[in-house]
Amino acid sequence: MKIFWLSGSEVRKVLEIGEVIKAVEEAFRQHGLKKVQMPPKIYLSFSNGDLRAMPAYMESLGIAGVKIVNSHPENPKRGLPTVMAVVILNDPATGAPIAIMDGSYLTDMRTGAAGAVAVKHLARKDSKVVGMIGTGRQARTQLLAINEVLEIEEVKVASRSSEGIEKFVKDVSIECEITPKTIEEACKCDVLVTTTPVREPIVKSEWILEGTHINAIGADAPGKEELEPALLKRAKIVVDDLAQASHSGEINVPLAKGVIKISDIYCELGEIVAGKKTERTNKEEITIFDSTGLAIQDIAAAHLVYKKAKEKKLGKMIELF
Repeated sequence: MKIFWLSGSEVRKVLEIGEVIKAVEEAFRQHGLKKVQMPPKIYLSFSNGDLRAMPAYMESLGIAGVKIVNSHPENPKRGLPTVMAVVILNDPATGAPIAIMDGSYLTDMRTGAAGAVAVKHLARKDSKVVGMIGTGRQARTQLLAINEVLEIEEVKVASRSSEGIEKFVKDVSIECEITPKTIEEACKCDVLVTTTPVREPIVKSEWILEGTHINAIGADAPGKEELEPALLKRAKIVVDDLAQASHSGEINVPLAKGVIKISDIYCELGEIVAGKKTERTNKEEITIFDSTGLAIQDIAAAHLVYKKAKEKKLGKMIELF
């Protein structure tokens, strides 16, 4: 038996952010219609990081699969990426694995795409100023994707290092003003994106203006939180998946401490995309998208990669059994 193999460089050749946004938005729609199978991601915890398994079945695509991904914050000191991933696609009819591909860049792109979908449905339509807290890989693809759904005029960037900001400005290729700011200054914006791994809030409620939309990306494991709990009390909270976010998203700590309740969560993003719930209802609402990263995003993006790579004659068949 043979399996289709795609390297990281080949995945990069076929992934275009506009197409990924469409694929991820459809995945959210299917999730909102309850037409996917996706148990919450499971974790193996190590002393210096963790390993996660994320399975999903998307009936509309006729595809299933699993992503295996790590998060080891100290890896750059060893010359390795903090996050590394592999995605395996399976044929639901037989269970046979049909493709395996590098999932690291795919993870960055599908997370950025989810942020763009949230901005499309939750941010004010006249939003022009984006605040970025964090300047890593996730921050880059968040901005790349949001630029597809907004006409951005200014980006305010905050980071713990000036070198990080300088590299971010050099690497990001969008036509607008990009300026270094403090965290408080970056919060004075229309759309705020947080992509840090912190376990103590760094965004204070008092810094956030009425009408702001926030993509909270960094909290993706138990104990992580970027936003002051008082801010969640002021906001309309939309999660990617309630079960998963309750365990490992921005809401996990406030829920555990009793600061908020499950009833304080407005809905899942897929319900809005599917038309079951309303989007932003006025210009004064503060909206928060709690993104933990869903397996359906990975499978939808991987299926897109698989189809396009076949068309472009990239990848190779390798002996498996």
